[in-house]
Amino acid sequence: MKRIQYHQYGGPEVMRLEEFEPGPLGPDEVLVRVRAAAANPMDFGIRAGRMKQVTGRRFPRAMGYDFAGVVQAVGDRVTRLSVGAEVLGGTPIKWAGAFADVVVAQEKGVVLKPGNLSFEAAAAVPTVGITALQALFTKGKLRPGQSVFVHSCLGGVGRCVVQLARANGATVAGSCRDSAGPEARGLGIEPVVGFGFDPASLAKRFDLVVVTAGTLPVRAARTLLKPGGRIVSILPTPANFVRGVLPGPFRVLIAQPVTEDLEAVARAAGQGTLRPPIARTVPLSAAVPALTELERNGLAKRGKLIITPE
Repeated sequence: MKRIQYHQYGGPEVMRLEEFEPGPLGPDEVLVRVRAAAANPMDFGIRAGRMKQVTGRRFPRAMGYDFAGVVQAVGDRVTRLSVGAEVLGGTPIKWAGAFADVVVAQEKGVVLKPGNLSFEAAAAVPTVGITALQALFTKGKLRPGQSVFVHSCLGGVGRCVVQLARANGATVAGSCRDSAGPEARGLGIEPVVGFGFDPASLAKRFDLVVVTAGTLPVRAARTLLKPGGRIVSILPTPANFVRGVLPGPFRVLIAQPVTEDLEAVARAAGQGTLRPPIARTVPLSAAVPALTELERNGLAKRGKLIITPE
C-alpha cells in the first residue's frame, strides 16, 4: 500500500509517494479503503511545519485529511459503522494520511456517505462543510430570515457558507474579485462587491459577517454589522484569538470534528444544497506533482483537487 508522506517539515519538495503499512486499529478507530481524497490549503501549512506544536516531530508524517471510501475494518468499540459501509470523513490533525490507498480515522470523524453522492463529491465536503456549518450556526447563531455577508464568497469555505446559509433561509451578500461578480450572483449572492469595496455603502445591514480570507479589516467588518450582530473569522491568527476573548461581536472559529455536524453536512451534500466544485481529479501516482502545482500556482482555486487511488 502507498501514501504520500514526508520525513521533515518543508516545502513541496519533501513530499514522497512511498510504501507503508497501517498499524493496528485502536478500539474507536476504523480502517477505510480510500476511493477519493481532497486537498485543502491546511495540508500545505501543516506540512510546512506551521502547526508543529500540535503535530509534533515524529516522522514520517502522512498528508491529507478529507476522504471518502469503504470501511475495511473496525475497532472493538465501533458500533455506528460496519465493514463494507460507504463513508466520508476526515482524520485528526495529528494523524493525516488520506492521500493513500487506505487511511485510519476515529469513528467520530467518519459518517455514512449518501448513496446518491459520488466518492469524489463526498471527499470534497468534510473540512469546508464543517467549517462553514460551525461558522454559521455554532459561532454565528444564524436564524432563518437573517442576513449574512461572506468575505471571499467564492473560496472553498466561502461557497459552502453561501450554500448553507441560503438553504437555511438567510439572505447572502458577499465579496469576491471584480471579474467573478457574475459567478457570485449565479449562486444567489446579492449584492456582490469587490474586495476593495467601501464598507460604508453596506453599513449596518448584516446580522452576521463571516470572514474566510485575511483581507477584510476588522473595522470594516464592524461597519457592516447591525446592532447585536456577530463577526466570525475562520483565520486562527494570534490577533484574532485576542479579539475573540474580548467583549464584543468578534468570534474566531477552529472547526471541530463533531459527528452530528458532519452528518448534517453529509445530508446537505446528498440533498444537493452543499456541493463544493471539483476542479481536477488525479490518480495517487500523479498526486505529488498535482499538489506541488496547486500549492505554487493555485490552479484549482475554482474548485477542489481530488486524488483517487488506482
